[in-house]
Amino acid sequence: MEGVNIQWFADCFKMKNLTEGIDLSVRQITVSDINRPAFQFCGYFGHFTGERVQIVGKQEYTYLQQLDAEKRKKAFEDFLAYDMPCVIFCRGLLPHEDFLEIANRNNVAVLSTNHKTSSVMAEIIRVLNEKLAPCISIHGVLVDVYGEGLLIMGESGIGKSEAALELIRRGHRLVTDDVVEIRRINESTLIGTSPDITRYFIELRGIGIIDVKALYGVECVKEKQSIDLVIKLEDWKRDNEYDRLGLEQEYTEILGVKVVCHSLPIRPGRNLAVICETAAVNHRQKKMGYNAAQELYRRVQENLNK
Repeated sequence: MEGVNIQWFADCFKMKNLTEGIDLSVRQITVSDINRPAFQFCGYFGHFTGERVQIVGKQEYTYLQQLDAEKRKKAFEDFLAYDMPCVIFCRGLLPHEDFLEIANRNNVAVLSTNHKTSSVMAEIIRVLNEKLAPCISIHGVLVDVYGEGLLIMGESGIGKSEAALELIRRGHRLVTDDVVEIRRINESTLIGTSPDITRYFIELRGIGIIDVKALYGVECVKEKQSIDLVIKLEDWKRDNEYDRLGLEQEYTEILGVKVVCHSLPIRPGRNLAVICETAAVNHRQKKMGYNAAQELYRRVQENLNK
């Protein structure tokens, strides 16, 4: 299973490696959950999950300090016998020499940070949830429009990149073109990012590759964005029926999360950028509690009742 490299993890949180004999670059964190080993130091290992990052705070540290040497060493031996990615000591606390000796022997990395335990736990969970989240790559363009993450999808050559370029010229921000990496952070949140190799590039047929960051500046690009709305571009077909009121929401499912979706027919003379911009603003307005279609329906009903 692909995981998070512990060397990257330690550098990200500016943690010090106390087990210098262990190469952090070859070890991985594979789960986003963490554990504070209070019960384990007391000798209870029921339902213990050793694959989690272990966090030692002030409570666990002071409990170990008041144990006699024999009981403390046994607690260390029992705890470090499990295969775990790393143990982190918070608040600048330094582990006992016996702990480091046993950790080195069992190939368990020990890290140290000066930050408070609660803040370290919250940040670790946030970062690991993002890095280890279920991920897929889809064909599309992701743009930040007025703070709303707009995912534009459609067949190749239908005009997704051109619409994104016009949105950028109107002051909005590009996240990624062509390939969108989507991660499900939790049960209701999707985050879209760009592959490193194509970040900030757009392909325009007939022109080639352009660098949005170099041409329009850093204010026109963004590294990641939540996905709030999906626009599906499709060729205009006279026989098809398209939604003209918007009373009922349509959804598409990505990684098990339902996202509001609009099917937008393409026809000469339609300004895609303006329509996408309006869709994003309208979606934002609905989230704030106002639905124009429902308001029109209410007025019609009131007029009929009169």
